[in-house]
Amino acid sequence: MIAAFFERLNDVHGLNFSIFYDAFDRSRFLIGLWTTSYICVVSILASLAIGLVGVWVAGSHSRLGRLLVRAYVQFFRNTPPLVQLSFFYFAVGGLLPTVSDGFGGQSPFVSGTGWAIIAFSLFAGAFNVEIFRAGIEAVPETMVEAAESLGYTRFQLWRQIVLPLAFRICLPALNNNLVNLVKTTTLAYAIGVPELLYAASQIWSEVFNVREMMNVLLVTYVLLVAVLVWVMHRWEKAMRIPGYMP
Repeated sequence: MIAAFFERLNDVHGLNFSIFYDAFDRSRFLIGLWTTSYICVVSILASLAIGLVGVWVAGSHSRLGRLLVRAYVQFFRNTPPLVQLSFFYFAVGGLLPTVSDGFGGQSPFVSGTGWAIIAFSLFAGAFNVEIFRAGIEAVPETMVEAAESLGYTRFQLWRQIVLPLAFRICLPALNNNLVNLVKTTTLAYAIGVPELLYAASQIWSEVFNVREMMNVLLVTYVLLVAVLVWVMHRWEKAMRIPGYMP
């Protein structure tokens, strides 16, 4: 019934939402949706891990470690993500060996999707380092001193006191950065990754339904971001301490 409705909508009103009645277009769009979702989830998790490791090293006694983290943050915060993606895909990827694809051909050592995940994770991770640092610095010094007086090691101090409080403080800023990361994934289109924008452009270049596909694309990204915001809001609500933060 849904397919018949959209076919009639195209025949009568000229509104061609082909992904709802054409199996081939629908499969291409769903592959793009899966690829975008996969890049988003892996990049979010990797960027969080990078942020935690980065802020840990930045607070260590190693001067070299602190300098490396500072250089990393400055580099990835002050260069465009599209330039970073192109650098990894063309410059770094061109230096890596190729591998056999099992059919007599050669494939790159790291796929376009892999480079997109690496580039986006490092990009968002640089911002996460600063977000976590701001949250850690907002933890009352008296709590840290009290834990140190009780004999807590640095790892115990971070795991049981500093990070739980810092996460509650920095979740709003972290939410904004992760939403920006989801929107940044559209740049993977530039290196031929079959994500949502790439799939939509393939469809409209063949079916000539640019207006309709752009509307579908816009609604799809609104829904993706809405899911992420809902998850982050639930996480923020679950971690809220009455009386500690509003």
